[in-house]
Amino acid sequence: MNSTFQEIVLAEPRGFCAGVDRAIEIVERALTKFGAPVYVRHEIVHNTYVVDNLKQRGAIFIEDLADVPPGATLVFSAHGVPKSVEAEAQRRGFTVFDATCPLVTKVHVEVAKLHKEGFEFIMIGHKGHPEVEGTMGQLLDGIYLVEDVADVAHVTPKQTERLAVVTQTTLSVDDAAHITDAVIARFPNIRKPKMQDICYATQNRQDAVKVLSAEVDLVIVVGSPTSSNSNRLRDVAQRYGAESYMVDNAEELQPVWFERKSRVGLTAGASAPDILVQQVIARMRALGAVSVRTLDGVEETIKFPLPKGLK
Repeated sequence: MNSTFQEIVLAEPRGFCAGVDRAIEIVERALTKFGAPVYVRHEIVHNTYVVDNLKQRGAIFIEDLADVPPGATLVFSAHGVPKSVEAEAQRRGFTVFDATCPLVTKVHVEVAKLHKEGFEFIMIGHKGHPEVEGTMGQLLDGIYLVEDVADVAHVTPKQTERLAVVTQTTLSVDDAAHITDAVIARFPNIRKPKMQDICYATQNRQDAVKVLSAEVDLVIVVGSPTSSNSNRLRDVAQRYGAESYMVDNAEELQPVWFERKSRVGLTAGASAPDILVQQVIARMRALGAVSVRTLDGVEETIKFPLPKGLK
């Protein structure tokens, strides 16, 4: 037992965002309305608990549309899909519900609009992430990925007169700003988004972790290894001087982390449900925590409407 471990400090906001809430509700409503199975392209959100829970209720997660039988109900994940996947789903005649987060859709719409005006794009994001594949897949060509500042020197658009920058919505705000600065330094006339692409929930959770990190000896982030925004929360905590670990569930907590720590901060990625946070709190209490306190933070009131046919 850790006799020095006194207090758990909760970040605010933490956990589910409006886009994740909506995506999960789309799958649940599709299951209720059409019955199991409902097919979902890619993990609906990047959280093991959520995906396993939906599997038990009759959702089948696939990567390739060839694995979906004719006439089936198909849901696109919150991360968005390339145009080619939309076209294939239509060709195969599935009943499709698009759970793409509206903030990701906003980036897709902007890319399509500017492409018509002759723009090429520099995209800041993580190679292989489904959101990046979805956004880059809005076009056949003319969109170039940069993952870090070093990549910016090597990117070779066909022209620089009409060039715009877009970003993955779940990046570290600070990292994205550094890379954007490097892009602007190399292409001074590049068009920046009217509003920052990084989503409000990602920004709010990172801001909350910056405040949290100053008050605690250790930060625990609840999130799955595939979750970009959860990984970024751990990075932000470390950057702001707090030792930090990410756990998928309470079983992954290591008692050794809490030795000689009196205050431990706790947050959760935008795809991590509150039940996991409550289980982590219970486990921390078993390890010696006496009290739980929540920091003041931004209250999120955004809700996104469901697609037609599921309301």
